[in-house]
Amino acid sequence: MFKNFDVIVVGAGHAGCEAACAAANLGSSVLLITQNLNAIAQLSCNPAMGGVAKGQIVREIDALGGYSGIITDQNTLQFRMLNLSKGPAMWSPRAQVDNITFSISWRKVLEQIPNLSLWQDDVIGLKIENQKVCGVRTKMGLEIEGKSVVLTNGTFLNGKIHIGETNFLGGRIGEEQSKGLSENLKEYGFEVKTLKTGTPMRVDGRSIDFSKLEEQKGDSLPKQFSFIVQREKALEQRSCFLAYTSLKVHNILREGFDKSPLFQGRIKGVGPRYCPSIEDKIERFSSKDRHQLFIEPESNYSSLFYINGFSSSLPLSIQYEALRNIEGFENAIIQKPGYAIEYDYFPPTQLKDTLETKQIENLYFAGQINGTTGYEEAASQGLMAGINASLKVNEKPSFTLKRSESYIGVLIDDLITKGVDEPYRMFTSRAEYRILLRQDNADLRLTPLSFAIGLASKERMERVERKKISCNQLVSFIEKTSAEPKEVNALFEEKETPQINQKTKISQLLLRPQITLKDLANNVPSLNESIQSIPMDIKEEIIEGAEIVIKYQSYIDKEQEIADKLSKYENLVIKDDFDYQALKSLSYESREKLSKIRPKTIGQASRISGVSPSDISVLIIYISR
Repeated sequence: MFKNFDVIVVGAGHAGCEAACAAANLGSSVLLITQNLNAIAQLSCNPAMGGVAKGQIVREIDALGGYSGIITDQNTLQFRMLNLSKGPAMWSPRAQVDNITFSISWRKVLEQIPNLSLWQDDVIGLKIENQKVCGVRTKMGLEIEGKSVVLTNGTFLNGKIHIGETNFLGGRIGEEQSKGLSENLKEYGFEVKTLKTGTPMRVDGRSIDFSKLEEQKGDSLPKQFSFIVQREKALEQRSCFLAYTSLKVHNILREGFDKSPLFQGRIKGVGPRYCPSIEDKIERFSSKDRHQLFIEPESNYSSLFYINGFSSSLPLSIQYEALRNIEGFENAIIQKPGYAIEYDYFPPTQLKDTLETKQIENLYFAGQINGTTGYEEAASQGLMAGINASLKVNEKPSFTLKRSESYIGVLIDDLITKGVDEPYRMFTSRAEYRILLRQDNADLRLTPLSFAIGLASKERMERVERKKISCNQLVSFIEKTSAEPKEVNALFEEKETPQINQKTKISQLLLRPQITLKDLANNVPSLNESIQSIPMDIKEEIIEGAEIVIKYQSYIDKEQEIADKLSKYENLVIKDDFDYQALKSLSYESREKLSKIRPKTIGQASRISGVSPSDISVLIIYISR
């Protein structure tokens, strides 16, 4: 009934969808198995993609040939570029998306790839021979053969949902947990732990008094995530809204603490530090009189609104009472309660940098199964796992990304090197080379690498080459061309910056923080002419990219210099079978940590907690012999 697939992907969340598409587009035969074909790529929590550092990841996925950016653009309700008041390294795209059509769009993509098959079932175990995976066993009693398997089970592995004193089994509210797979993996020596996450209630928008809320509109000139697929028509944006809790609301919530599974110890898993429940927030930040809530639309085809910032596992009666004491929500009707969910995950130190497990060959983990939280983090892991599963079964070299090349590289290196003790979320602060890893240059950084392995299309690559050439030409023009005082002094007076009395290079004028490249183009005819010659489909990107290069060149060069200096440690490879225990000159802790994680390079070894600089020096001496 089923053929022997090259890659079997288990789970059709964001990780599973990207994994299946990547493997199939690289030429592998792929089977994607999920419990519910009508719940593909669900936005279980916030109906949004991107955000701080997360937006950079979505752009990197797009640059590599993934689909998250394209599908986000197709279903955007509102677009905002966050952190525009800061430097470009911090700019982060974010989109509110239509939760209903987002899933449909993903299914269309999956069904259009010829060598990708879908099957609705639940995987309860793996077929393993000689420490090598060779297929899966399903709840229907099927044994399906596959040369490699990618597990992307999300919160479904032994998932348990908590609402007050009520708890029941489930991977998402309304959907069954996945039972058996965790136990099966334990038998093969995998370490399994428990984490917790939660989601806020969904409220009927018809019951909200929006006149009492602060309106939050999208950008006046909304951008998009995809570098390659342009919007067919102008984006009609929906507004989001701001609301606030109060001391009265906090006191109502506190009344439910005696029935809280979190505070009563019924929840054992650790939750995400940077996305706490409302009860967590009022307990940890007791001095705050109020907390901000973001009221976000779910879909153009639904009245539902998502109450971002109000995640809770308190009893429904408490959730209701607290909500109705928030201004604008006096008559609010909840359609879906907030809840917490506990689920199994596998500490990611059990993985190689390809996301293949160390214990079982050709078995890959991606997404929340690795202890991460967030659609974007999951999707990027799925993409990389799908790529590497396909490359390996086709006997091709693996594909990995360095910390200096991408946020995806930072994410995976952090996971496999440091592990997690709480759900891992990406932030710009986790990237030491964030000036290099901007959202605007993801295609320049990554598309050539993806094209080299056959994933990124020729069309993508040609667009990147055009963009690179056009940007270099514009930067060169700006550096060589001068502006006359009469062309710019009126502008400078308006912007309250000193006027000039002689011809000055445009590049020097652009260094002024008050002045943009578009400002100068509107006043310097030669510059405007140069910009108008740029192809329309890449013009805005070129303007933005050139301005960043000119304004921040010294910072970019310095960071690149640091990255180049440290790269020597990333190129010092440690053999897989290196015997750390034999090096008695290493500390006991270092020997234990190094033996467990088995770093691939000296650079990775240096990032392991508990491994000292002196231990690294010892290692360098030994591997250099």
